[in-house]
Amino acid sequence: MHQKNSFGMKRKVRIDFCDIGCNQSKTDYFLHWVLSERFDLELCDQPDFLIYNLFGHAHRLYSGVRILFSGESDAPDYRVCDYSVTPLAWNDSRHLHLPAYAFRGAADKIVKQSDDHEKILAEKTKFCSFVVSSYNPKKNQNRVDLFNLLSRYKRVDSAGCVFNNIGGPLPGRGAKNKVEFLRPYKFNICYENTCKPGYVTEKIYDAMAARCLPIYWGPPEISQQFNPRSFLNRSDFPSDEALVEKIIELDKDDDKYLAFMRQPYLPDDQPTIYFDRQRICDFFEKIFNTPIRPAAQRRRDWKVRPGRWLLAKRHHWHAYPKTDAARKAYDRREGLWD
Repeated sequence: MHQKNSFGMKRKVRIDFCDIGCNQSKTDYFLHWVLSERFDLELCDQPDFLIYNLFGHAHRLYSGVRILFSGESDAPDYRVCDYSVTPLAWNDSRHLHLPAYAFRGAADKIVKQSDDHEKILAEKTKFCSFVVSSYNPKKNQNRVDLFNLLSRYKRVDSAGCVFNNIGGPLPGRGAKNKVEFLRPYKFNICYENTCKPGYVTEKIYDAMAARCLPIYWGPPEISQQFNPRSFLNRSDFPSDEALVEKIIELDKDDDKYLAFMRQPYLPDDQPTIYFDRQRICDFFEKIFNTPIRPAAQRRRDWKVRPGRWLLAKRHHWHAYPKTDAARKAYDRREGLWD
């Protein structure tokens, strides 16, 4: 049930956002868009509810209810937050499992109902792409191994900072630029950085939005979120060599490639619950209606992590300036630049 007063108006919620990135506007933010559909959000410096990410420690200055909202694989620490919304499949009533692709883009971008598969294949003029911004041989060597092995068959274009071979990283940032880069490629290597329960990021979504055939590695829950017959899952193959053999087979046989591309990415080609904004609002409605003693009032952060966040400073709710001169003036006022 939506929370409205007797005059049919949205319930007002005193809220704030912090540690979401210095260039990120609080009003031009996924959870602000979603929650505004049901609630009247009043942004203020002393909120009842704080939504924060992991790009700083300013959230530790707030004494109200804290909600962690992150696209990373870090487990929520309920000594610091009261609730969490992350891509992890975390078995806790205080947690909402929300894969990172759900706030990357809308479900309709990967619905295939109107696709002309033969035309899409005709526009696939390049073989395979690889976009990776960081490399840790102890954590994600597997995707580098596949990149090197597949490159023995044909050139794999690497457009990230790792093993870049196209003359430099992709210009600009964000989903639009990446999808446009991926669009001419038949395949895209989209391995996750890590394999944790439920942890599915935007990587496979971007490949699907560009109508590449995703080459994926990640948690087993991927087959519950996407049609397993619409992509190549490393977990279905006994070795990298077997996977590469399958890729080569599909690359040489258009009919076999099209058999994959005709499969819907989503089960029944319909949006799943993870794209349901009402599900998110329902979770927050429970938060807003449940009186609790916040974690911030149960123990003092300075006793837990002394010195780590002492210089954190609460920011105002307005957007971070877009020009260099305005940013420097803003940072001087906030004590962030000298």
